[in-house]
Amino acid sequence: MVNEEMMSIARKRGYLYPSFEIYSGVAGFYDYGPLGGTLKNNIMNLWRKYYVNGEGFFEIEAPTIMPKPTLKASGHVDNFTDPMTKCKECKEIYRADHVIEAVIDDDVEGLPDETLTQIIKDNNIVCESCGGELDDVVSYNLMFKTRIGASGKQTAFMRPETAQGIFIAFKRISRFYKDKLPFGIVQLGKSYRNELSPRQGVIRLREFTQAEAEIFVDPSDKTHAKFESVADHELKLYSQKQQQNRDEPLQITAGEAVDAGIISSETIAYQITIAHNFLHDLGIGDDAIRFRQHLPDEMAHYAIDCWDAEVKTDQYGWVEIIGIADRTDFDLKSHIKHSKEDLSVFKEYDEPKTVTTTKANFNMKKFGPTFKGDSPKAKEILENTDVDVIMKAFEDEGVFKFTIGENEYEIDDSFITFKTEDEQIRGERIIPHVIEPSYGIDRIIYSTLLHSYTEDENDEGEKRAYLKLPAKIAPIKAAILPLVNKEPLVSLASDIEDMIRASDIITTFDVSGTIGRRYARGDEIGIPYAVTVDYDSIDDEKVTIRNRDNLKQKRVNISDVADIIKKLVNDEIEFDDI
Repeated sequence: MVNEEMMSIARKRGYLYPSFEIYSGVAGFYDYGPLGGTLKNNIMNLWRKYYVNGEGFFEIEAPTIMPKPTLKASGHVDNFTDPMTKCKECKEIYRADHVIEAVIDDDVEGLPDETLTQIIKDNNIVCESCGGELDDVVSYNLMFKTRIGASGKQTAFMRPETAQGIFIAFKRISRFYKDKLPFGIVQLGKSYRNELSPRQGVIRLREFTQAEAEIFVDPSDKTHAKFESVADHELKLYSQKQQQNRDEPLQITAGEAVDAGIISSETIAYQITIAHNFLHDLGIGDDAIRFRQHLPDEMAHYAIDCWDAEVKTDQYGWVEIIGIADRTDFDLKSHIKHSKEDLSVFKEYDEPKTVTTTKANFNMKKFGPTFKGDSPKAKEILENTDVDVIMKAFEDEGVFKFTIGENEYEIDDSFITFKTEDEQIRGERIIPHVIEPSYGIDRIIYSTLLHSYTEDENDEGEKRAYLKLPAKIAPIKAAILPLVNKEPLVSLASDIEDMIRASDIITTFDVSGTIGRRYARGDEIGIPYAVTVDYDSIDDEKVTIRNRDNLKQKRVNISDVADIIKKLVNDEIEFDDI
């Protein structure tokens, strides 16, 4: 399988390997080796090129440890759970929906624990390890719990997503953008989920990297200023309707999808096209990319539309690697409720509006004798009650009744007078909605490596297997190769490497083995270009640049080689144009 061949190269050549290997490892953790770490940084910097440079969204960095009240407000403390079942015999723990889906081949994600328990019993699903009976399904919180401070009195959690750090800082972020919607902010960093039984390599990790943008928009206007530039962009959309009817995904443009109501807004559609272009830049082809809309029963309770960018894999089928959701105002409203902070923004009207308002004036001389210690609370209740409700109570019953704790009160119109007047309103305070593209960097790296794995054969029938990584993200851009390990070729090659590295190009220097073997090693790890220094280079001051993908070679001046490699890497020239 391609997965096995690719992972063999990844482990052998320093891309990915299991963490804590000398202590038998721990499921759900992977190390990025010398090449993997560089590839990861290159992919994250390409993401920044799209969102920070391209969209003008600034980047923040929030703590990865969050105190309990913040995640209580977001709903993670109560609701961030997976269904768990345990073998009664060997005590092996499983994620219940995954165990069920492996047996009955049906999507049961999101069903209540009681329903999953019944499905297990009805289908006689048993432990994969020992065949023992599985226990009732219970909800298991996925967050890593910790304590803050030496006393350990304050409970905290490792953050389960990067998004909450942005929502909590919204007040300052909004001020930074002068409260002018729409605006976006991004964050790249680690998140943590204590997965029940991670058995899919880097697809399901307990510590992983996210790249998320939170785009704050006017709830009444989810158009996008640059949508026309992507309206003709063709997408493969697996909509709710296509899934429910078991039809093939649609081939449709972004503009047509919005016009037909398949995608809920221009802003969501625009973000889908960005994700599509980003995956193309990583070398993943259209045949392996689709955008699947969440079904009604799997849509998060806070979302009104959500699409997953999925990539096809030979090992795991279609795998979600990017989520693009309209989170509405759920997060900001939750933090407003729990923190009592105002997280709204002022929306200025194009033209001021004249409105008729009725305001209440309180006769405070009567409050003290009537309400005594409850006076401040009584005033707060009356201020927060719609004046129309109070006026109607006076009209119907002559009094307005309310309670404070166990005390019941009633007031008449001697406590309040009403004044109606016309007022010019220049705007209103609104709570923005949030459009969130969330990229799973580790899954994206896996998908990139998988789809870069290539096998071909030359005219002589010699086979080779290599990683066809795009030059812009390849960890090493060029291999510097003296034809033989002898002077003066080695010294000249070393000088050329210094010159190329001075242009911010990462290189490797290899003198071990025949030139053919060195080419093959470089190809295998995805080095797009090789610079060969031969004996003629001493006289003509030229070297040979070899292209990994088509094996073509070009003879160029030594003085030009650094500039040529840089332009090739930055897609400023094609190899055939040299």
